[in-house]
This record gives sequence, C-alpha cells and structure tokens, in this order.
Amino acid sequence: MTTTQPDTSPSLPPRWAVRAAQAAALVTLPSGVWRLLLAAGFTAGYTEAGYEAMGFTGWGAVYVVALTVGGELLALLTLGLVRPWGEVLPRWVPLVGGRRPNPRAVTVTASLGAVALTLVLTQFAFWWAFPHPDMTPFGSTIAGILYLPMVAWGPLLAAVALDHHRRHRAAGL
Repeated sequence: MTTTQPDTSPSLPPRWAVRAAQAAALVTLPSGVWRLLLAAGFTAGYTEAGYEAMGFTGWGAVYVVALTVGGELLALLTLGLVRPWGEVLPRWVPLVGGRRPNPRAVTVTASLGAVALTLVLTQFAFWWAFPHPDMTPFGSTIAGILYLPMVAWGPLLAAVALDHHRRHRAAGL
C-alpha cells in the first residue's frame, strides 16, 4: 500500500496578481530611462546651470546608473512572488540556490518593502506642487510624468505580497 504525501505547493496565482507583479516591474522604467539620459550627459529638463549643480557627471553618473539598475532589479523581484523561480530559488544563486525560501519571511520582506516604497514614492504624486528651481517648466512636467508611475509600485507590491501570503497560507506553508 502506498501513501501519498499531501500537496503542500501553493496554488497558482490569479491573473490579476500576475498582472500586478508585471506592472510593478514596469513602473520603474520611465524614470529609469530619464535618469540614464541624465547620466549620459543630456540635461533632460534641467537648465545647464542646474544640471552642472546636480553633479550628474563622473561619480554622480555612476550613482544615477546604479540607482536605476538597482531599482529595476528590486522591481523585478516582485515577479518572484508569482513565478516558479520565487518558490524554489534558481541553482545559480550563491549559498541558497535550489532551496525554498521561507514564505513568511518573503511575505514580511515584501510587505515592509511595499510600505517603505509607498511612504517614499508618494511624494512624486505631488511633483508639480513643488517645482524644482533648476528645471525648466517643460522639463519639470516631463520628469513629473515619468516619475508618476512609480507611485503605484508600493501598492502593487502590497497587493502581490497579500496574494502570496494568501496562497501559501491556504497550502499550509
């Protein structure tokens, strides 16, 4: 007589959660492109004096590129909440590859990230209320439009983290 182990794998994520995770990964792109333009030497809406004062050359450019790449990598981690590689880490990941991350730790980390992102990025919804003195009016408007999608990053991550928690709790993990 054979006994079967109960299925402890979480259910598949709903379509809305997959779409929300994809959107979270994409909302950082517009502002990232703008920052890469700054690092490449374009004033991207700043006055010439403002661009020089902000220090987007040399190490400033390295910082802006690192901020852009780091932000996009963090946003892409949201996909791990709805993809198989988030359930069992890929083998190429040093030290933890091939292991299943603790679902509670993943949910707590994602939830804290969602709260932090919401608190930090909500200010960009009010970009136009406080125009930057070193930017042209047109440049300030364009930068505001490019940063506005990032306001959604925190709430999108929160929704996907909540779904991740719900699916893992239902599976008894």
